[in-house]
Formats: sequence, C-alpha cells, structure tokens
Amino acid sequence: MIKKTLLFALVLMSISCKNRKGLDNGVLLKQIDSLKSEIAGVYKPGFGELMGSIQIHHAKLWLGGINENWKLADFEIHEINELIDDLKKYQSDRKETKLIGMILPQIDRVKLAIKSKNSNAFRQEYIELTKTCNDCHVDTKYEFIKVIVPDENSYRNQKF
Repeated sequence: MIKKTLLFALVLMSISCKNRKGLDNGVLLKQIDSLKSEIAGVYKPGFGELMGSIQIHHAKLWLGGINENWKLADFEIHEINELIDDLKKYQSDRKETKLIGMILPQIDRVKLAIKSKNSNAFRQEYIELTKTCNDCHVDTKYEFIKVIVPDENSYRNQKF
C-alpha cells in the first residue's frame, strides 16, 4: 500500500513538474522505473518473522499478567495488536493473514481482564487466547506449531 501511494505521488509530481522544468515524458518514465526498482528492494518482514515476534510478546504478556504487572501486560497486548496490523499490511495476500481476525475477539477479552486488573480473568482469557492461536494454526494447516502457556521465565534479563 505504501509502495503504491508513493509511486502515485511520484507520478503526480512528475506530471505537474513537466512544464516547469521542461522534462519530457521519457525522462520522467525512466525516473519512475528507477524508483520502482528501488522500492521493490525495500525490506518487507516475512510472515514467520512477524509471527515469531507475536510469540515473544505472547510469552511476555503471560509473565506480566501473572505477576500483576498490568502496565507491562497492557503494553504486550498492544504490541501483539501492532504486529497483527503489520501482518495485514505486509502479508495481506496470505490465507493465514486472512484468518488471523479470529483471535481479535479473544485479544479484546484479555485487554478487558488487564484493564480490570483481574488475575483470575486474565489467566482464563490468556489460556483461551493461546487455544485460539492454536485453532488458527490448525485451520491454516500449521498444526505442528503449538503455542503453550509459558511454564517458566525464559527472559532472565527482565523483571516481570
């Protein structure tokens, strides 16, 4: 989307500048082709990279919530939402991305538990979130990726 918008803006600017600078369409088209080539080489995060980042925040969400560090839990759930937005932005053509919306209602329930600072509700909703993640993995034929509730703190350099 960003690439298309940038390209469109460049075309409009090129057209509007033609008469002022005396450039012909051939020169402008070469510049556009050059910019297209540069844009094509811009880094685009892969689906697995984004999902791996979600997995990290999923674990930290648990550790924040069970330690009643509600600010951290709130931060982590928002990080997960941002990564889902990135999936939709950078990996919109994948069927897995099209199905990721199935976890959004569960994320909202986790947010509510965090907002109410309810430890019991948080635990229950987090477990359901984890189950929903795994349901999505099954639906997208990635059933071999099974997310679990962390059983230990693997982040030795962070206090939860």
